[in-house]
Amino acid sequence: MDTITYWQGAWHDGSPNVMGPRDHAFWLGSIIFDGGRAFGGCGPDLDLHAARAIRSANALGLKPSMTAEEIHALMLEGIRKFPADAELYVRPMFWATKGGKGPISIDGDSVAFLLCIYVSPMPKGGGLTLGLCRSIRRPTPESAPTDAKASCLYPNSARGVAEMLERGFTNGVVLDALGNVSETCSSNIFLGIGGKVVTPIPNGTFLAGITRQRTIQLLRDAGVVVEERTVKPHELDTADELFTTGNAGKVQPVTRYESRDLQPGPLGRMANDLYMAYAATCRVI
Repeated sequence: MDTITYWQGAWHDGSPNVMGPRDHAFWLGSIIFDGGRAFGGCGPDLDLHAARAIRSANALGLKPSMTAEEIHALMLEGIRKFPADAELYVRPMFWATKGGKGPISIDGDSVAFLLCIYVSPMPKGGGLTLGLCRSIRRPTPESAPTDAKASCLYPNSARGVAEMLERGFTNGVVLDALGNVSETCSSNIFLGIGGKVVTPIPNGTFLAGITRQRTIQLLRDAGVVVEERTVKPHELDTADELFTTGNAGKVQPVTRYESRDLQPGPLGRMANDLYMAYAATCRVI
């Protein structure tokens, strides 16, 4: 068993068919998801991921059919169906099945829900290589639902990843509409500069991730200065170190940015150690 899905009140093995061609989400993209992690019998901040799924649904005009507490309880139930040492991705989703009164609008009451939990090994060593994305920018709140973890945002990121892979990188740094650093195609970015940690301040163009927020809190509690501010692209060329945070890989070092080789630095190592020590306190099995 590597995948289970909670759908219509029951757990199913694998990936059941859950959507039809007339579903609003199927052709007009009215779908949100969230992603938590479980590894080593621990599930850090799963309650926060459940709560964000509710916020994302509301932001897209969906009326959630589950509460955050109910989603969290299902997460724990599903995780416990796997071996204690399984490394899992935990993904709740809401979507609209019907359109509303307008030509492409959403019927917020026609909401479907599922929770998919599947084996997804944590990245092992190596770190990330990043280039600067030239093909995409992060949208503004007026041009896309940037306050939601909405599936419709991700094809643009996939275009950026395709550019980066073609250029020999594993991911890319994306700028916002004003040309400031936003995040990578799939994670939040941090810079180590002169013993301080710097990260782009949330400006409505990217989600300030749950792992990002937890890492900032842990570093500050450990006495590290963390600045949330506007970051210019040229600062990536001179930073002492770079690292990223995200649900898929948690805290990961950057070993190359454009033509510049980097070594995993002390601030990134501290961030990883602090996060993993925190995660170990979040036992779910």
